[in-house]
Amino acid sequence: MISNSTFAVLLGGALEIDDRVLALMQGARVIAADGGMRHAQALGVLPEVWVGDFDSTPTGLSEFHAATPRMPFPAEKNFTDGELAIEQAIERGAARLVLIGSFGGERTDHALSHLLQAVALAERGFHVVLTSGLEEAVPLLPGSRVLDLPAGSLFSVIAFTALTGLSLAGAKYPLDQADIAFGASRTISNVAEGPVTASLGSGRALIIARPHDFSGA
Repeated sequence: MISNSTFAVLLGGALEIDDRVLALMQGARVIAADGGMRHAQALGVLPEVWVGDFDSTPTGLSEFHAATPRMPFPAEKNFTDGELAIEQAIERGAARLVLIGSFGGERTDHALSHLLQAVALAERGFHVVLTSGLEEAVPLLPGSRVLDLPAGSLFSVIAFTALTGLSLAGAKYPLDQADIAFGASRTISNVAEGPVTASLGSGRALIIARPHDFSGA
């Protein structure tokens, strides 16, 4: 069943398709951002619109998806193709955003922009998940959230500001109301013991998980 409020946005980064990726996309409407369209066929989806300046789209891909409606933008613009695609999803009623192919790729600046934008979107009230198949991320703002991670898998909390009152339960290295300085590495490479509950008093962070990486177990 299609959810009118869940959108998967196909971005240009790396993607390894697994059951977790497919579960995140289940029932979602799909929008592609420029070269992110290359993931559509592998995922078995047809985006309802293709957004971008199309400067990173191979000719063969354009021909294969010739019937997909396009929303073209000039190459010289103030926003990335990914941000334009996300805003198009929001205009169409998105409440939950799954950013597919949001890690890796040729451009570190674009990948970092996706991570920062996810936190900004969460502050606007949207539920956001980023995935490459190998890695997943969710914003962590003041309050609590539960991550359904396999026991033994790696995860890290990346602070974008100083954090106060950070608690982690269900982890090999739990925290209880800890204060974490901006730039500190204390919250890197933790290990899930199953679902992890993260709570934060103040600050902005991102939880990045590697659900198939059990090297820390």
